[in-house]
Amino acid sequence: MKQLVVLGNARMAQAFIDYLATIHIECKLAPAGDGVAIWLVNDEQYQQADAELQQFMQNPNDQRYHAASWQTGDHSKVRFRYGGQNSFISNIVAHAGPVTLSVLVAAVAIYVLMNIGFQNLLFNNLRITDTLEQLLSLEFWRAITPIFLHFSIVHIAFNCLWWWQLGGEIEQRLGSQKLLLVTLVAAVIPNVAQLLAAGPLFGGLSGVVYALLGYIWFTGWLNPRVGLSVSPSIVGFMLLWLVFGFMNVIGPPMANLAHLFGLLVGCGQALIDKATDKGTS
Repeated sequence: MKQLVVLGNARMAQAFIDYLATIHIECKLAPAGDGVAIWLVNDEQYQQADAELQQFMQNPNDQRYHAASWQTGDHSKVRFRYGGQNSFISNIVAHAGPVTLSVLVAAVAIYVLMNIGFQNLLFNNLRITDTLEQLLSLEFWRAITPIFLHFSIVHIAFNCLWWWQLGGEIEQRLGSQKLLLVTLVAAVIPNVAQLLAAGPLFGGLSGVVYALLGYIWFTGWLNPRVGLSVSPSIVGFMLLWLVFGFMNVIGPPMANLAHLFGLLVGCGQALIDKATDKGTS
């Protein structure tokens, strides 16, 4: 399935998918933040569905959409369940794909294991190497694995919440390959930068989170048709958090270079996608 759009009005979304059902385009609805996501069941119908969406957005009150709801009635297979009928786990899964969920589960599992007696074992095997030379010649995978290391409940909760929210948006809109690409690049480059600047004693998903933020932020600006966006207040908060981290005024030392280079990686990937027209592939 492929996400077609997120609408703030659930009834409007229902009217649109009722209309699509009349022209044999099947969709499903799922909660998505403050709105409702419309998911296309058959990816091969994406261009046709997207063309219909553009017409719908220009005039959602057109009589044909209201007529479609009467025509489909309760026989529609794409009904959305209003209200609190979805479980907490269902809501998490609905906003995520396999990459989002896999990283989330791995990070939580490793955190739990580190707190029941396996801290030294996991840290020693997942942390980055002591020098860049060791990283290049021996265990190159250690450039990635520090993203799974978290050292407090606040640390992992903050990172996993943003990973789920931002990573889920990218995976739903652009697919698992895009999220995986951004994640891998945003693990390696920021982790190496942090190693060179401050040594190997760091970990966490925050560098990747900043990359996802930068990617969505710049993609929403450069290519709004993709449908990715993040509110200015969130961008402002995260940028202030980045600045305060460098000022060392918000608690324990953070991997500030990983945050900065993660943001640059995400913004850079959005620029590349725009230049090569791969953002919507």
